[in-house]
Amino acid sequence: MSFSAFDHACMTRALRLARRGLYSTTPNPRVGCVLAQQGQLIAEGWHLRAGEAHAEIHALREAGAAAAGATAYVTLEPCSHQGRTGPCAQALIDAGVGAVIVATRDPNPRVAGQGIAMLRAAGIKTCEGLLSDEARALNVGFFSRMLRGRPWVRVKLAQSLDGRTALKDGSSAWITGTAARQDVQRWRARACAVLTGLGTVQRDNPSLNVRLPRVQRQPLRVIADSRWQTPAAARTLHLPGATLVAGRADVPVPAALEAVTECLPLATDGGRVDLAALLEALADRELNEVHVEAGAGLAGALLEARLMDELLLYQAPVVLGSDALPTLAIKGPSQMQDRQHFALEEQVMVGEDLRIRLRPQYCED
Repeated sequence: MSFSAFDHACMTRALRLARRGLYSTTPNPRVGCVLAQQGQLIAEGWHLRAGEAHAEIHALREAGAAAAGATAYVTLEPCSHQGRTGPCAQALIDAGVGAVIVATRDPNPRVAGQGIAMLRAAGIKTCEGLLSDEARALNVGFFSRMLRGRPWVRVKLAQSLDGRTALKDGSSAWITGTAARQDVQRWRARACAVLTGLGTVQRDNPSLNVRLPRVQRQPLRVIADSRWQTPAAARTLHLPGATLVAGRADVPVPAALEAVTECLPLATDGGRVDLAALLEALADRELNEVHVEAGAGLAGALLEARLMDELLLYQAPVVLGSDALPTLAIKGPSQMQDRQHFALEEQVMVGEDLRIRLRPQYCED
């Protein structure tokens, strides 16, 4: 089906509304809804927080009786099941809307086309596919968890012009400028978890929390630590919000560490924490996006295990020298044709630094 310029404008507005839940909807997807009647917007809504009304319900409440015969533009297929709230597909039917245009189907097996089927069975004209790529990108973690059984993994790295992330002694504060570091806070805020490794904790004693005004939800802070060597006094373990240390199941957990944080024993992979098992465990907790801030070892391990979905790279206009530490600790290819390729998604200046978003080419949506 072809969509009009007005259809595109309405769905674009719905996507902008959906972004208002960027930092707060987890584990639910970010969804926006617009109602239009005779070429005019009459109501709008967005989902803000799990357990509260969905985008369609907010828009229907605002429209009242005017919803009858209107066209609803929704960024994700209306739900068809009773969860924390009632089914939105039924609410649209009860309101008497005349048509529903959906950006993309809901990958949740509890919906997966059933919402659209409900609407069509009720005689409501329903179309899908308008700005679907944009809608999926907004909820890339939700789609990943539903379709692949693991969160979307976004690895953040900061490097110099010569591809170095820290001095020889591990010092890395600060390669990038203030604007880039503030930008990282926003990426942390949209994530469900922030993951790091033991080396980063021991070297930098980072907070790993979100320090932005008006952001109330703190992502789960996760440390991959195969032998449970995280200091019980580590700063991140004593800040507001939940923390988790993941280690080997065949190594005893120190009582001092267990007293201050949750410890998750996992299977091993070559003596290290099985990262795939860790991500599956995080998906079981309904976590959609994992933001990784770690050293070259953990970042390289995620790439080699094909668990890195996105690379968020900040490049500063500085040089650190050949004895400084590399960006990724990985085994190099023996032949040039075996090198790892990345697809460029975005590049933008953030202050004096260049932010580059890349996708390893092994990744699939």
